[in-house]
Amino acid sequence: MLGLEYFSFADLWSPLFLAVMLLLTAGYFVLIGPLSDRFPGSVPVLFRHRALFVSGMFFLYLAQGGPISLLGHLMFSFHMVSMALSYLVAVPLIMMGIPEWVWRSALKVNPFRRLSFLAQPVVAALLFNGLFSLYHIPVIHDYVMLHFSIHRIYYAVLFLTSSLMWWTLINPLPERRMASGLGKIGFIFLNMVLLTPACGLIIFATQPLYATYSDPDTWALAMGYCVPGDPAALLQAFGGPTFFGWMSPKVDQQVGGIAMKFIQEFIFASMLAYVFYHWYKKENGQDDSEELPPSSGLESGSLTRA
Repeated sequence: MLGLEYFSFADLWSPLFLAVMLLLTAGYFVLIGPLSDRFPGSVPVLFRHRALFVSGMFFLYLAQGGPISLLGHLMFSFHMVSMALSYLVAVPLIMMGIPEWVWRSALKVNPFRRLSFLAQPVVAALLFNGLFSLYHIPVIHDYVMLHFSIHRIYYAVLFLTSSLMWWTLINPLPERRMASGLGKIGFIFLNMVLLTPACGLIIFATQPLYATYSDPDTWALAMGYCVPGDPAALLQAFGGPTFFGWMSPKVDQQVGGIAMKFIQEFIFASMLAYVFYHWYKKENGQDDSEELPPSSGLESGSLTRA
């Protein structure tokens, strides 16, 4: 299906990356379980927050190490789905799964304190959306895709700046909140606007922009970083990326831009409705909480330690 049958289990599931993700997930459960007593103010973590963290790690693995990652090298539309899952879905889920007492301890570390200005709402929004848009300038995108080390570094920086961007919306620490309910609404609109030019460039382009998805030789070189073997053998076997797509490179590119914008709009529209609802209730004296569900604390339901 989609040409995946031509690739091995290791190509599809990236066992080494899977092992790293499993180790990180295991470390999370050790941190909130046996090691939790070492954190001041620690309390048992709710099941739903553990589920949020695991879900985030699952989506991150699927997008960066699973079949979607491989498909993202075959079709631009899947590349954009991978980007959306990585930075608009996985990051907030992982962040919401981390207990607030872990956040509070981590943010006392000097390097984090010195870089706190990067989490200022406007700065964080400009950083993430600017780097995301810069990455999708054709010449830069093709260069990054063809240089493995730069590719990994750029994706790590996108993950970090995405976390800074999401911090304004899902920060569970009352003493560190930098935006009111109305401020969060404005912040959401800012993010929705900032990503529009890049998506518009991709959607309304009159020709394929990216050589990694339209030029067979460039595609084969880029594929060499996610599939072991001689790029020449890939060319001989498949001829180029069009072998795997049922759409032309131009249409595939347009679908990718639309998918990215749709996913972003859906996520931020849902966030907007949530924030507006709680801001409205607070303004009318019905509720004094406007943040997303806290990462830990006593609530109705069972509380158990890992």
